[in-house]
Amino acid sequence: MGIDTVRPGAADETADLRRQQRGWYFYDWAYSVYSASVLTVFIGPYLTSVAEHAADSGGYVHPLGIPVRAGSYFAYAVSLSVILAVVAMPLVGSAADHTGRKKPLLAAAAYTGAAATTGMFFLDGDRYLLGGVLLVVANASAAVGGMLYNSYLPQIAPPEERDAVSSRGWAFGYGAGAMVLVANLVLYSAHDSFGLSQGQAVRICLASAGLWWGAFTVVPLRLLRDRRVRAAGAPDALTKGVPSTGPRQLAATVRDMRRHPLTLSFLLAYLIYNDGIQTVISQASVYGSQELGLGQSTLIVAVLLVQVLAVAGALAMGRLARTYGAQRTILGSLVAWTVTLAAGYFLPAKAPVFFFLLAAGIGMVLGGSQALSRSLFSHLVPPGKEAEYFSAYELSDRGMSWLGPMLFGVTYQLTGSYRSAIISLVAFFVIGFALLARVPVRRAIAAAGNPVPEKI
Repeated sequence: MGIDTVRPGAADETADLRRQQRGWYFYDWAYSVYSASVLTVFIGPYLTSVAEHAADSGGYVHPLGIPVRAGSYFAYAVSLSVILAVVAMPLVGSAADHTGRKKPLLAAAAYTGAAATTGMFFLDGDRYLLGGVLLVVANASAAVGGMLYNSYLPQIAPPEERDAVSSRGWAFGYGAGAMVLVANLVLYSAHDSFGLSQGQAVRICLASAGLWWGAFTVVPLRLLRDRRVRAAGAPDALTKGVPSTGPRQLAATVRDMRRHPLTLSFLLAYLIYNDGIQTVISQASVYGSQELGLGQSTLIVAVLLVQVLAVAGALAMGRLARTYGAQRTILGSLVAWTVTLAAGYFLPAKAPVFFFLLAAGIGMVLGGSQALSRSLFSHLVPPGKEAEYFSAYELSDRGMSWLGPMLFGVTYQLTGSYRSAIISLVAFFVIGFALLARVPVRRAIAAAGNPVPEKI
């Protein structure tokens, strides 16, 4: 049961929920631009080019004395950011659940990530180490902020509304990404007209995403409300103080999750198939530029197409879930992901039209598969454990996967082929489908202590 400072009437409570939902949507509006502009379009090819500029005659850079092929540096930096997130998120999530003070933690994560992203303006010349550090900090901050943001969903939407609310949140975020990408495309394509070099235009696009993230985070911080929820069987957080920190808290989170094996079964499936999704998102621009020989303008248009179609796809899949249930709809999207990724392996080089068709296929399933996964998982979280459980969920969300980028980078390092690297990701969708199909979601929801929706 929620322990609020104010107990409004039913009508006032409904109005308050709608107000909080609008604020919640705005955080997706704020930080989805980082995912769309920075992670998906600009930082991969640009950081790779900076690393190549700093590389030795063999094509290697040497961060901390470790030989790394310049083409793999970006993928390894993404993986390193997750190691930092793995340590931070259970601690922050547990603190949020025990204290009920999510908003200050959300603000800290958001503005740390926004500052690191804005600092990418200074990434030029051979400053590949600076780029790697800023990417690690921004990505880890995005993971922590996304975890706190997602954990609000069970508080602001009743069970029967969560698929729709989650889908609208994703659509809102992709809409923002599309708007900013249009501005990025104009600036990048006409950089000469603005008296800018190509590199300067890219660095302005990177920094503008950080400024956007920071500016619009003000809205959810004003509209969302903190509240305490007592976990089932747990002592009152008001009298027991804050949770333990360090490795003990991570171990405690894992032990608690083992008490809900069906929730863990879904989470395992999600971590696997979403690892594939996030790796495609983060590495697609590298594949397009390095393997297919496509220019930055073509990549921006392709990602813009993904953003626009993802809005329609998220809303359409939300409607399908009302008819077929979230689990079946997600399974269908994984089949579509597998087919689309396999088709990407055979794309001819220097053929933008085929790359646009691939982008269209990704856009139609991207937002919906992620939105429905988030809403389905929210039903499987024990009351009072939202932030702590969503910390595990977030490990593979919004470009925070580690195994996929690692596999992508290692495959390229061993083969020198980005086509081999991209096709290796099919395994994530096949295995994820098989695991998700085996999860009895209705029984899992009941076991977590939550009401079972009529259609799930």
